Amino acid sequence: MSNRILSVGSTFPEFSKPAVVSLEHGKEFATFTSEDHKKEGKWMVMFWWPMDFTFVCPTEIAEFNKASGEFFDRNTVLIGASTDSEFVHLAWRNNHNDLRNLQFPMLADTSKSLAEELGILEANSKVAYRVTYIVDPQGIIRFVSVNDLSVGRNVKEVLRVLDALQTDELCPCNWEKGQATIQK
Repeated sequence: MSNRILSVGSTFPEFSKPAVVSLEHGKEFATFTSEDHKKEGKWMVMFWWPMDFTFVCPTEIAEFNKASGEFFDRNTVLIGASTDSEFVHLAWRNNHNDLRNLQFPMLADTSKSLAEELGILEANSKVAYRVTYIVDPQGIIRFVSVNDLSVGRNVKEVLRVLDALQTDELCPCNWEKGQATIQK
C-alpha cells in the first residue's frame, strides 16, 4: 500500500470498477475503466468521498451534480467514487433527495485497490480522503486536491482549474475562463 498520494505528472492507475449510473442508461449498474475517457478523447474528473450515508458527502455530490452539465460541456467525464459498494451507492441514491437524479456514475472501489494505488486512504479509518483528480485525455494527472475528512471541497474551483488546464497556456492567479492568459 502506498503512503504517498499519486500526484501531478503521474499516470492515473488502470482500473475497472462497477458503478451506479443514472437510469437514463436503462440499467442501474455499469462498469467503468481507466480507458473509457481516453478512448473518447475526454478529460476525467474523479472525486472521492469518505463514506456514503454521511453528512458532508451529499452536499459535495449534489454540487457536482448541479455542475455536471458544465463538466460535460468541457469534454470531461465526471465520476464520483468511494470505497462503498455499488449496492450501498444505489440505496443511498434512492433514499436521499439530493442524490436521486445524479448525472454521473458513483464508482464502487470495495476492494480499496484503486484508493490504495492512489495513496488516498486515511491511515486509521481506511476510508478515502476527499480527493479530486483532473486527468487529461492521455491519462496523466494534471491536478490533485485533498481535503480533510471534515471539510467539503469547492466545485467552482475544480471547474476553474479544469478551464485553465484546457487552455494549455500560462494562467495567472485567480484566472477565470475568458480572461487573458500570460504570453511568454
